[in-house]
Amino acid sequence: MVHIVDSLLWVFGIVFTISAVFASVVIFLENRDPSKTIAWLLLFVLFPLGGFVIYLFFGQNIRKKKIFKTQKIFSEIKSTRLFKSLEEFENLISIEKQAIIENLIFTDLGMENKKRVINLLLNTGRAPFTLNNKVEIFTNGDEKFNQLLKDLKNAKHHIHMEYYIIKDSDIGNKIKDVLIQKSKEGIKIRILYDDVGCWRLWFKRSFFNEMKKANIEIYPFLPSYFPFFNRKVNYRNHRKIVVIDGKIGYTGGINIGDEYLGKNKKFGFWRDTHMKIEGEAVYMLQLTFLLDWYFASNKRVFDEKYFPSISYKGDSIVQIVASGPDSDWEAIHQAYFTAISQAKKRIYIQTPYFIPDESILMALKTAALSGTDVRIIFPSIPDHRIVYSASLSYFKDILKSGGRVYLYKKGFIHSKVLLIDDDIASVGTANMDLRSFMINFEINGFIYDKKVIKRLEEDFMQDIKDSEEIDYYKYINRSMIQKIKESAARLFSPIL
Repeated sequence: MVHIVDSLLWVFGIVFTISAVFASVVIFLENRDPSKTIAWLLLFVLFPLGGFVIYLFFGQNIRKKKIFKTQKIFSEIKSTRLFKSLEEFENLISIEKQAIIENLIFTDLGMENKKRVINLLLNTGRAPFTLNNKVEIFTNGDEKFNQLLKDLKNAKHHIHMEYYIIKDSDIGNKIKDVLIQKSKEGIKIRILYDDVGCWRLWFKRSFFNEMKKANIEIYPFLPSYFPFFNRKVNYRNHRKIVVIDGKIGYTGGINIGDEYLGKNKKFGFWRDTHMKIEGEAVYMLQLTFLLDWYFASNKRVFDEKYFPSISYKGDSIVQIVASGPDSDWEAIHQAYFTAISQAKKRIYIQTPYFIPDESILMALKTAALSGTDVRIIFPSIPDHRIVYSASLSYFKDILKSGGRVYLYKKGFIHSKVLLIDDDIASVGTANMDLRSFMINFEINGFIYDKKVIKRLEEDFMQDIKDSEEIDYYKYINRSMIQKIKESAARLFSPIL
């Protein structure tokens, strides 16, 4: 019996070793970024059996395999003639490109920086800019949820919601109760959720079932029928979108859960940034939701009634940008690099995770060395230890080049904000890490309004008061154990 077990284990080991070698060859031939290739090969060497299993579920390059085919979805929608505005949308992008070229939009001193970012996003992200918008910034969950509940109660036609995380929580149940009531009043409600992000609801089916019984349509994004064992499990929908009546939109870093209200004992106060938009930028939030809805449910609901005419709301110029493995380009990543590399006065960043690629890291170091005020606010407590340790390892380069890093002490900071001079702000779901740039489905609002940017800058400076600055000399003299932990985590940062 012992010999049989030994033989089976030997065969099992040979099969997995051959598989790992085969996977290594595939990774090598895919011509990935060398750092990613080395990270995967190192994983196979250190863990030949487990490494291959991890690769099966987290390592395959789905972007190259075109499993997500937004271009095909666009073509299908156009061919059905169900949504003629899609053609008008593409024509709008062409018109705006020409307007940028002919200097018909911006005349201020920050024009060139803004023009390059806007034009880039027109080319890479199918992201037209809109002129008629009012933007309201929220700095915590209390502000966001109080306003969101009011707007949901006032909905007249439809409610569309898309979240990475929805929890059976106090705030989750408050929103659920409002949605059920609105559905009974005849309001059409659709909810899209990430299946892995909402894994807790696998064990609490009643939460969604109550809403389904009230005729609310609910679909998971990339469902994992065998939890965590699905080759697409690594590609998650990290977007947070709410669209109400096609006129009000929300996006930012806040999911649906009580921790975003500061009720988690470990994290305490939860500092985040979310925004409410009234105006034409809501069209782009709506279009992103409807494309994701079509992908998840195979239901076409592209109708002009979801894009109502909007009266004057304000003068904020906003460009809503969606990126993910369904796109040929890493739009948010490329926009960040372009904006950072052109900054003249300041670069302010808030992010809970900091794992930049070499291009972003070089742009930040170069900016700091050239005299640009580079500041990063980062949590003082981790929510994902390996990612946190890897993030800390990158701060040496920032500090050495003259940048400044602050650890937020008031609670946990989950805000995803980029501020460039007085000209560009980005608020959304994308963290400053490789997963957000290259793997997840994300959505950000790029804002070109000095008043909104000024408000975000004031929030940033308040957060600095609630933070402790990292001293470079203390940092380089931290314990050897800490340095080893960070270095080990950083080795795997390209695949985190």
